[in-house]
Amino acid sequence: MSPATRSNLILIGMPGAGKSTVGVILAKRLGMAYVDTDLLIQVRHEKSLQALIDERGLEAFGCIEEEVLCGLDVRRSVISTGGSAVYSDAAMKVLRQQGRTLFLDVPLPQLKERITNMGDRGMVIAPGSSLEDLYRQRHPLYRRYADLYLDASEGSAEQIARKAAELWLKRSELP
Repeated sequence: MSPATRSNLILIGMPGAGKSTVGVILAKRLGMAYVDTDLLIQVRHEKSLQALIDERGLEAFGCIEEEVLCGLDVRRSVISTGGSAVYSDAAMKVLRQQGRTLFLDVPLPQLKERITNMGDRGMVIAPGSSLEDLYRQRHPLYRRYADLYLDASEGSAEQIARKAAELWLKRSELP
């Protein structure tokens, strides 16, 4: 696969890991475009993620998310995905054909501190499930789909973006 066809940097990770915040800074630092797939979903459906989940249910939302991810056609972009992107093998296959995935990993205790609005955040979480349940379920999926890994537990968003840029540039230099 040529470098041009894998020119995107795709951020994956738990809600609260900083994908959107770091993504904007990272795109500026690398001189790349920025795409937030959660925002694409909201704009396309003219509703918040939470409203879509409430109205259509988790399964239908998963189909909507998969459709958006599989339909992405961008180059030289930093792409922030929703935390649930890893539930779709088809979407992850398409994304990995278009770029390298970077797992922004943040430990559960920190995520608990960061996420204060679980009920209206638009998280794909089954009724009765906890953030711990979600973490246990998703963490192995993020690891499976990650081409690159970054411990994003320490430092400001700017510092995390700098580290991510270094990883991306170092990786891009490899044959």
